[in-house]
Amino acid sequence: MLNLASLLEHTARHQPDREALVQEPLRLTYAEVDAAANQVARLLVDRGVRPGDRVALSCPSRVEFAQIYYGILKAGAVVVPLNVMLRPRELAYHLADSGARVLFFNPGAAGAAAAAEAVAQTPHCEHLFLITDHPAEASPLAGVPSLTEALAKLPDTFESVGTRESDTAVILYTSGTTGQPKGAELTHCNMVLNALTCHRTIDARPDDVHLAVLPLFHSFGQSVQMNAAFGIGARLVPAPRFDADDVLRTLADESVTVFAGVPTMYWKLLGASVDDRTREAITARLRMAVSGGAALPAEIGARFREVFGVDVYEGYGLSETSPMATFQTPGRPPKPGSVGGPVWGGWNCGWSTRRATPCPRASPVNSRCGATT
Repeated sequence: MLNLASLLEHTARHQPDREALVQEPLRLTYAEVDAAANQVARLLVDRGVRPGDRVALSCPSRVEFAQIYYGILKAGAVVVPLNVMLRPRELAYHLADSGARVLFFNPGAAGAAAAAEAVAQTPHCEHLFLITDHPAEASPLAGVPSLTEALAKLPDTFESVGTRESDTAVILYTSGTTGQPKGAELTHCNMVLNALTCHRTIDARPDDVHLAVLPLFHSFGQSVQMNAAFGIGARLVPAPRFDADDVLRTLADESVTVFAGVPTMYWKLLGASVDDRTREAITARLRMAVSGGAALPAEIGARFREVFGVDVYEGYGLSETSPMATFQTPGRPPKPGSVGGPVWGGWNCGWSTRRATPCPRASPVNSRCGATT
């Protein structure tokens, strides 16, 4: 038996007082995040969600994302993370295509009415919960509870539902092919192995502090930072939006050790104004910078090292591979224009479980994952 939520549960069990999520003024320990996830799981089970049911999550990078994400998994259900920029028509398509029975939705720029409109177009989506910007804020929609209201008085203990390693854990939607976006079904084994692969690849450490400016609904931020960080007991500092000045300030104030971004983020950071004190605080702690999503211009990587004292390492991945597939070798000077070699376990991590033929490249290390091609 294997459940992706075990990444959180293991650390919460053995190091409950370690800081897990920081988003001022909130500083939550692993025990607190696990307790909140237990409440979400209890809410779903009480509302009739069964193992294998799909539960959609549309939320920017906030503490609630992690709490709901792992709560869905604890209930034995499948997480369907959705882009927060979807319009009502697009949201309705994703709900219908995935078969989601529940939607957790942060109104954000779209507004609560957008969620209500999408759910109204999707008969099998039975429950809507709104993630308000402030926990004490009431739901703006009559008859639709806020997350805080829904979780009130629910117990914070829950025995996670048993899932097999070959069961679907997450459905990530990708528009990498023609036509409508398609959901890539990723198993618990896919996701756990990719998190462990990230540990090996970047030499992850329990005292690491990850600044998560990449959206957690995307495979990059979700696996390479959130799942990888929770699996080793590191601290995650989620940022709902990218602002270069805010990022530089957070890098310094939170003693961030690991930063991951796309090339445009590195370009904007280099163009922002940074005083000597802030730069010194960043360089004193930052040990790993990761870039993906597009090729990093050589001059940007060289300039970032010159200013902040660390190399920027590149890799390649896609939603279907959970996502990391290749990465440059840390400790060696990065080669501009290269995305490195195959990562450990990479032949098997993203293999679909929807066909009958065993994966021809299954290795002794991960052959028990149940992956097929």
